[in-house]
Amino acid sequence: MRLAGALLALSVVSGAAAQSEPQFHLPVRCEVGRTCYVQNHVDIDPSPAARDFSCGSLTYDGHNGTDFRLPDMAAQRSGVDVLAAAPGRVLRVRANVPDQSVRLTSREAVQGAECGNGLVIDHGAGWETQYCHMARTSIPVRPGHTVETGQVLGRVGLSGLTEYPHLHFTVRQDGKVIDPFSFGAPAGSCGEGGTLWAEAVADQLRYKPTVVLNFGFTDAPPSLDSVEEGSLRAVTNDAPALIAYVRVIGLRAGDTQQLTLRSPSGRILAERSFKPVERHKAQSLAFVGRRRPATEWEKGRYEGVYAVRRNGDVVVEARFQVEMSGV
Repeated sequence: MRLAGALLALSVVSGAAAQSEPQFHLPVRCEVGRTCYVQNHVDIDPSPAARDFSCGSLTYDGHNGTDFRLPDMAAQRSGVDVLAAAPGRVLRVRANVPDQSVRLTSREAVQGAECGNGLVIDHGAGWETQYCHMARTSIPVRPGHTVETGQVLGRVGLSGLTEYPHLHFTVRQDGKVIDPFSFGAPAGSCGEGGTLWAEAVADQLRYKPTVVLNFGFTDAPPSLDSVEEGSLRAVTNDAPALIAYVRVIGLRAGDTQQLTLRSPSGRILAERSFKPVERHKAQSLAFVGRRRPATEWEKGRYEGVYAVRRNGDVVVEARFQVEMSGV
């Protein structure tokens, strides 16, 4: 998300002596690509257009941080810790903004508090990190506290200017936004510069332009809201329908999708090939299904097969199953 000028008031540039740049660890207690995902990177394009450090589309105009999102609200409600990415001293804290999507309120409702609940940590030599959209009353630290790498700072929430549960993580040096994925990269370059991520997490944070966020089976047509809420019903032996669904982030213009539902015997029960994507999409939902036969569901393992093709090549694929024991 883009942080308005009011948020920058959280930042105080440190006057500490110069030192080598910090190395950051994951600011969320999760496994990237399995229990959390990088939704957006820093926008490195100074024009009204937007592009991430790899000249991809995982960003939007003015975005000044890295978004670590959870797969759905069910994961958020279970409690996911926000962690100090490096040692330092807490400068500013905000902790009492309600956890509520701006889709249910308005942007005006969070004006001046777009970061929601969060804090800023001074790492010395002008380096600082900012943590946004944390859960209300979850932050145990206060200004002046010192923290160590991996120390719990609170939990991922839904506060401020956001529509989904995530941590917005910003790095600054002397008040200037730094992309930790491309430190020192020449202006206009793609995929250059150095990383500020610690070696221990570098593999998890390899750039993935398109990622399957959610997949599974349910018994009625899903919506983005029901997937986000984590409220889809699980299928049972007497389900009126069997629907395979996939939510994906980072589709690019021209991408095509195909989703197939197969029976235990391998027969195609439902299949859909989607039209090419007209423009880059932050997220997209695909589903196909079949009503229950007049008799009963065939006993065995049903499979969903999803694929994204880009320029004719499969760039993303997911296979998932559900077992039906018959009625």
